[in-house]
Amino acid sequence: MSRFIWPLVGFVVLVGFLGFGLTLKPSEVPSPFINKPAPSFTLPQLASPEDTFSPEAMKGQVWLLNVWASWCYACLEEHPVITALAKTHGVPIVGLNYKDIRGEAISWLERHGNGYVLSVSDTQGRVGIDYGVYGVPETFVIDKDGFIRYKHIGAVTDSAVRDTILPLIRELEQ
Repeated sequence: MSRFIWPLVGFVVLVGFLGFGLTLKPSEVPSPFINKPAPSFTLPQLASPEDTFSPEAMKGQVWLLNVWASWCYACLEEHPVITALAKTHGVPIVGLNYKDIRGEAISWLERHGNGYVLSVSDTQGRVGIDYGVYGVPETFVIDKDGFIRYKHIGAVTDSAVRDTILPLIRELEQ
């Protein structure tokens, strides 16, 4: 009899774990960077590689760092939302072009529009690693003091902007 009990107990435990896993939201993976200073970097700007950008230039304002690539289908899906957020709500967004070819990234922005204040080129993906990027797209809300306050994994949606990102930005701007 006990020979049948242990496999049954194991099966029930496995079903419990799987059931719990189905309740999790993949875009809400906890990040160790929340409420910590955003990692510093200096990267060439995508449009003019002779000029550089560092997050210190954004001190004093709430802004978004949006990690994207021209080869990323989900980035194309989220791009109209990101552009509208920048244009309609005046949110400064810096693009972190991740592991991409400069010419292809520039062409992609020319085809699909460019709502970014600027984009920087992270061709080796080192800055992405410093920010704990799992994959593209990912978006970080950074406060006036340079602290990461929120990380969105995956394509930003209208509902994420309305329900989470904009309320947080408005709160941080106070």
